[in-house]
Amino acid sequence: MKKFLLLVVITMSFITCTQSQIPFPSDIYKTGKGELRITVLGHASLLFHYEGKTIYVDPYFAVVDYSRLPKADLILITHEHPDHLDVSAINLIKNDKTQFITSQVVKETLGYGESISNGDKTTYVQIPIEAVPAYNIVNKRPDGEYYHPKGRGNGYVLTFDNLKIYIAGDTENIPEMENLKGKIDIAFLPKNLPYTMSDDMFVDAVKKVESKIIYPYHFSEFDESKIKEALKGVKTTLLIRPMKNK
Repeated sequence: MKKFLLLVVITMSFITCTQSQIPFPSDIYKTGKGELRITVLGHASLLFHYEGKTIYVDPYFAVVDYSRLPKADLILITHEHPDHLDVSAINLIKNDKTQFITSQVVKETLGYGESISNGDKTTYVQIPIEAVPAYNIVNKRPDGEYYHPKGRGNGYVLTFDNLKIYIAGDTENIPEMENLKGKIDIAFLPKNLPYTMSDDMFVDAVKKVESKIIYPYHFSEFDESKIKEALKGVKTTLLIRPMKNK
């Protein structure tokens, strides 16, 4: 299955998802229940379209005009920082049927939604969703506090039939990533200092997770040749998409 999955990505990536009114290129993956379309909207903002449902992750108006996009069935928010919790973007895509899955701090800020903590699991229309840790172990603010303290924000693992997707959120190469080794088909890993990972941390995270396909995201620069050299011999494919569609 994973060999077929990889073939689909390489040969069918950047097909515009006209059926769901998404005016940006999308990558298409086959599942046992139909197509999963993934659109990297920019920064840490993602869009999944699956079985007629439109699912957003961390909508952020600075990288895409959400007035051009379809309404959300589900919105996932990893943590409360304004480049992840952007009410202006949320207001453009939510309606009275939109559901939210967030961290506890995000729920307290918004005043609505379902909050789950690291290790908790929930389900959205037969899509299992698990909150996993996302935090800093090295990088701190000038006052000594970590940019992302342990237990405050979430990463998420979503299961679309036979495909497992890991959305790491704002994190470094934390030891809990080892728990995902060999279990993930597609992973989104951040790479920017000082908030998430350095190049070396990113490479280590790729090796920890061992996902067949890796999307670097949440980056301002990405030295593709350097990182591919560091990953030589690792059986993974990097798919690098623009960090802005605006």
